[in-house]
Amino acid sequence: MHVSGRIEDYALIGDMQTAALVCRDGAVDWLCLPRFDSHAVFASILGTEDHGFWRIGPAFPAGSEAPRATRRRYRGDSLVLESEWDTPRGNVRVIDFMPPREHHAPQLIRIVEGVSGRVPMRSTLRMRFSYGRVVPWVHKVDGRTVAVAGPDSVWLDTDAQTYGKDLTTYSDFTVGPGDRIAFSISWQPSHRGAPEAPDAEAALESTADFWREWVEQCTYHGPYREAVVRSLITLKALTYGPTGGIVAAPTTSLPEEIGGVRNWDYRYTWLRDAAITLSSLLRTGYREEARAWREWLLRAVAGDPENLQIMYGIAGERELGETELDWLPGYEGSRPVRVGNGAAGQLQLDVYGEVTEALHLGHMTGLARSDYASLLQLKLIRYLETHWSEPDEGIWEVRGPRRHFVHSKVMAWVAVDRTIKLIESGDADGPLERWRELRDEIHQDVCEKGYDKERNTFTQSYGSKELDASLLLIPQMGFLPPDDKRVIGTIEAIQRELSTPDGFILRYPTAGEEAGVDGLEGDEGAFLACSFWMADDLAMIGRVDEARRLFERLLALRNDLGLLAEEWDPRLQRQVGNFPQAFSHVPLIDTALRLTASGAYGG
Repeated sequence: MHVSGRIEDYALIGDMQTAALVCRDGAVDWLCLPRFDSHAVFASILGTEDHGFWRIGPAFPAGSEAPRATRRRYRGDSLVLESEWDTPRGNVRVIDFMPPREHHAPQLIRIVEGVSGRVPMRSTLRMRFSYGRVVPWVHKVDGRTVAVAGPDSVWLDTDAQTYGKDLTTYSDFTVGPGDRIAFSISWQPSHRGAPEAPDAEAALESTADFWREWVEQCTYHGPYREAVVRSLITLKALTYGPTGGIVAAPTTSLPEEIGGVRNWDYRYTWLRDAAITLSSLLRTGYREEARAWREWLLRAVAGDPENLQIMYGIAGERELGETELDWLPGYEGSRPVRVGNGAAGQLQLDVYGEVTEALHLGHMTGLARSDYASLLQLKLIRYLETHWSEPDEGIWEVRGPRRHFVHSKVMAWVAVDRTIKLIESGDADGPLERWRELRDEIHQDVCEKGYDKERNTFTQSYGSKELDASLLLIPQMGFLPPDDKRVIGTIEAIQRELSTPDGFILRYPTAGEEAGVDGLEGDEGAFLACSFWMADDLAMIGRVDEARRLFERLLALRNDLGLLAEEWDPRLQRQVGNFPQAFSHVPLIDTALRLTASGAYGG
């Protein structure tokens, strides 16, 4: 019996167009084909075995739980996963990977390698299309097994003998020292002929070469290189190669609270996440990825910058309608399971600042000049001129009433400030004096209406008493200097009021059983990005040892493969939220760079 694991029990493999999650027991519990945002073929992570999975591992008695790997690792700095089992009959290794896609079909390849003794193995392949709802027609074509349902077909190739039973394809075999038996599945539109069967060993070699060569471009060689490189590989894996769009995570509906309703689809490109990702890529030597993201942005926003969305599909799609999949019981009973994301229609004024900051950074670090990028920047500011003072839903996509969120106003200031710098550099023309006055007006508005003098802290929104961890970005964005008493007061207030007992940071107060500022019931875990922001701020105000200690506690939350979800549940002591999460790995990189520059590291 296969039972889905804890979120941190999963490994990521991918081909820069989609990704799979592999559990410790050797089961692939999540895979969408052919794209990140396609329907899942394996969806058992959000349900049960009946919703599709593919396990390869040592055989075990019926009715018992599948044995979990004794150890696992990525092969060097790559996305090639190696899982090993020590069994009473010997040692066996399973190598899982997805070859970076060029002109071939999407492929997931699994190579079973005998290490010692003779180990009985079983492959259990249960394909269920349309997120576990559709049982495909499985049959043989020229000796190959193919599963067909509507527009999709998945082809299984292996030299091992297979048989069908209970709408599942099995293979039972034994491996000894040096034996290598390959399995692969390939997706193909069902109206086309059979895809070419992959050469598993050649694909393994080329995949390892791809990642080795890519990692060699990394310019960071500091004390946290292992964590930084694994985070960079994860960000690369979350990039949709054909367009340069970066998904926030490869999953949907992994809950922010186990058993709760805060379950969202993250298989889209948030401008905010992608903009901060671009920053990390540029600062670690990955200019080509940064250029590709800028080109994606210009295409996505083209023709309609006044109606800038907070997120788009990975090819720039605008329609991301949200629906619920009522046949899926959810991860550990966390319902509903959602696909699509209704937040795409929200007004979030901070996005204008994040996009402008990303374009500014690209300009400052020598990305080839784009006249359209400069034109877009000017158009965004012209929109903000008349809309910055409006209430919005804010960075956290609240589903309650619109408010005057302080972070949104700060980022509107950033957008104007960076555009002024563009004009001052001579690379654009615009009403310089008028926009300087606008910059001052926004700054004064925030400092008067978003600051609580009695408590010496900025607040979540104008007139509110609540705090918000996004306020930690005030010094990082240059809105105020780190030594300003209002900045220090805000940092210390957030530590007092939004910190968990182990020092990690909540986004904002939640209301438990009642709907709070975000319009939702329930609670959530500590938000990892906010916790990294706290470490950054502590370093900026001179408390570098404290910053380092917090950063290293955060590193300890990563799973055994160096991966992070969106949040950490301090009560259950486990990762929660979609996984792996770009918005966690990007600030990890940023904080590592800051601490390295300050010399604040041990050893």
